[in-house]
Amino acid sequence: PPQDLSKRINTNCRIRLVEDNDRDVAIGNPGELIMRGPTLFSGYWNNEAANLSAFRKGWFHMGDVFTMNAAGQIQFVDRKKYMIKSGGENIYPAEIENALKTHPAVVEAVVVKKPDARWGEVPRAYVTVNHPVEKAELMNVCKTKLARYKKPREIIFVSIDDYPRSPIGKILRHEMEKW
Repeated sequence: PPQDLSKRINTNCRIRLVEDNDRDVAIGNPGELIMRGPTLFSGYWNNEAANLSAFRKGWFHMGDVFTMNAAGQIQFVDRKKYMIKSGGENIYPAEIENALKTHPAVVEAVVVKKPDARWGEVPRAYVTVNHPVEKAELMNVCKTKLARYKKPREIIFVSIDDYPRSPIGKILRHEMEKW
């Protein structure tokens, strides 16, 4: 069974999980975490645009998507900005990446959005492997672990050194979307 990574909520703040229109989502559904409380920072230094974007109606919008279980614990899903909107469905790249990483050959997997004339956006996967594997085998992994609409439309093999990275080693997805 998958490891339970859910976390208790700090009692010094109030949180909600919301849709784009700031309506609360149902238990188990993904939503952006928004919060408020006395321990929350007061805003970004000298960045009024960021403050207007992040602080709305008394709530700080984190940009992270979580789910909440019936016990009130939350579990991280993905960053909101990475979400792929495909044919009206929300696809979180981390879910696809985690599915691909279950294959023993996969060392790294990064999923980004690709523009698509029919669906708006579709997932494209970049994968690094430690021994040869057919793309069809990786697609089959996705087929068994994901809903059909979440499967990447293409898988591209890349060297671990080809991923664009920040100075601290974080993969720059926005750069990969240009590939």
